[in-house]
Amino acid sequence: MNGRHAQFVILAIVTLDAIGISLVMPIVPSLLREVGHTGDLGWHFGAFLSLYALMQFLCAPVLGALSDRFGRRPVLLASVLGAAVDALFMAFAPSLWMLFVGRAIAGMTGASTAVASAAIADLTPEHQRARWFGRMGACFGLGFIAGPAIGGVLGDHGVRLPFIAAALLNGVTFLVGLLVLRESRPPALASQPFDRGVLHPLAPLRWAGSFPALLPLLGVFLLLVLVGEVAGTTWVLYGQDRYAWNGTMVGLSLAVFGLLHALVQGFVAGPLVERWGERAAIAVGTIADGTGYALIAFATQGWMVIALLPLLCMGGVCAPALQATLSARVGEAQQGRLQGVLASITSLAAVFGPLLISPLYFAFRTRFPGIVWLAGASLYLLCLPVLLRRTKQTAAQG
Repeated sequence: MNGRHAQFVILAIVTLDAIGISLVMPIVPSLLREVGHTGDLGWHFGAFLSLYALMQFLCAPVLGALSDRFGRRPVLLASVLGAAVDALFMAFAPSLWMLFVGRAIAGMTGASTAVASAAIADLTPEHQRARWFGRMGACFGLGFIAGPAIGGVLGDHGVRLPFIAAALLNGVTFLVGLLVLRESRPPALASQPFDRGVLHPLAPLRWAGSFPALLPLLGVFLLLVLVGEVAGTTWVLYGQDRYAWNGTMVGLSLAVFGLLHALVQGFVAGPLVERWGERAAIAVGTIADGTGYALIAFATQGWMVIALLPLLCMGGVCAPALQATLSARVGEAQQGRLQGVLASITSLAAVFGPLLISPLYFAFRTRFPGIVWLAGASLYLLCLPVLLRRTKQTAAQG
């Protein structure tokens, strides 16, 4: 299998994996009410969502490091198979605490995105990595559009059916990977001694902290993810409070955003980086997204927000461009560890971002709810010192 075919196999696995993960999202509240025998979700819903992100934070660096030592293929296949078994477990879990156990396992297996990213880095020349990281993000986004739509339809016929469908889909993904996926890790890495210290969940973060050249860029990555959490946390509430959107309008807006975001990551990010460079692409994305956030804060009609979606989606060029920049600064032996760190940072933001954003929104909900969007736009200003500083590219060998 040549490199390009292998890349498309990885993208197919990422898409199927995203569908399998997101299939169950529409039925989570109903399932918790049914199993918990309560009409009030209370703290259960927030804890159920945060638990997934927490387990990804802990496990993504470990899986990335293990893939550096034992190969991308076995770690990726084990994660997908684990997700299939876990979906079956949750489909028949009779109690609330067992659902939480299953959710924790789902977070562990869902951390395989770091391994897929490392495989893309293995297979792709440095100057094309932003293009392929963008395509991977687009495939993941498309999977998250299709998954809830399918899961919502199935959930209307049975609250457990989406879990069974997720198990079947992950089983298909495992078979696809088993039959056609080939190892992408450079052969020379197999002979390197394995440091068991990398199995500690925080070890890769300590590793990243030992390279001063990486820290400012990792800080920018964290800020970009936090900006995204503003929309993820408040979009539904803001649409309902400010524009009286119903469920159909909320779903439509999210679907349009997801589709446009996927198109930008898949077809704009790579060519933009290859033509103008990574820093210029990040600048374009931050300016467009920051401007969109500021305008939403003062938009008085729902159609104005819909009209701003293309501007917001241009922010999708930032992540693959920055991911490519960071990938170029570490050696081949560290790609899995780096991608694990990035996945861990993303999960960390998903755990704590809503805890910071929600209180701000509710504190100003009746006076000026748009303040959360201005706060998100202002985070981009913190990125400017790093983006404007010209630094010599160095390789972090560990």
